[in-house]
Amino acid sequence: MFKILKYSFFDLMRSRWSYVYFLFYLVLGFVLFFLNNDVNKAVITLLNIIIVLTPLIGTIFGVMYYYSSREFTELLLAQPVKRSSIFVGQYLGVAISLSLSLIIGLGIPFVAYGVMRSGAIWDFTSLLVTGGFLTFIFVALAYNIALSFNDKIKGFGFAILLWLLLAVIYDGLIMILMITFQEYPLDKFALGAIMLNPIDLSRVLILLKLDISALLGYTGAVFQKFFGTYLGMLISLTALSTWVLLPLWRIIRVSRKIDF
Repeated sequence: MFKILKYSFFDLMRSRWSYVYFLFYLVLGFVLFFLNNDVNKAVITLLNIIIVLTPLIGTIFGVMYYYSSREFTELLLAQPVKRSSIFVGQYLGVAISLSLSLIIGLGIPFVAYGVMRSGAIWDFTSLLVTGGFLTFIFVALAYNIALSFNDKIKGFGFAILLWLLLAVIYDGLIMILMITFQEYPLDKFALGAIMLNPIDLSRVLILLKLDISALLGYTGAVFQKFFGTYLGMLISLTALSTWVLLPLWRIIRVSRKIDF
């Protein structure tokens, strides 16, 4: 599995799109600091970008890499190698390479502008951790979709639909339900709604760390009310870890039965 992970990792690191992804965050970080030297404001701005862009890139790269390496995967399946090792190794190679592009791309401008000497170091670390979680989650979800559909068009279509649902449509549906049933106690429902969306979980995790109650929104405010700041962050991290482990478990399960 580690050999396959290493191959997938270096294969993606040689790809031009990995460099484009890295350069995007590198330039974005320097531009934000050129416009405003406030690290906290830069973190908030990046939060709004990362929680939308990182899942999209993870979804597209995950599906694209699976379908583009299909022939190589078939060759590996003919060898005495465990099926789960092949697919888990490829998944980890994609997720780690994208996470490093994000971390290094944002890390260079933040370190250059002295984030290591400021009190915002932990806020910035939380931002990177959240971006890493979202990358691993959506690459895993993308791999699950690709494993379920042999047709590339269907795979790409369902992957983009999943991202659109979690990034845009989900919050709109929750808002409609909140307005429709505002006369009823919806606190527990709001907590459950957060757990079912890794993007909302990531947003709440960062905002709890920044302690900006005005930006939390209804669900985030309920989360803070029930669990507080530190317990809320711990629960958010646990829920995000579950979002990584469950799709990974399904990749292992499906890979044992898939017929090429």
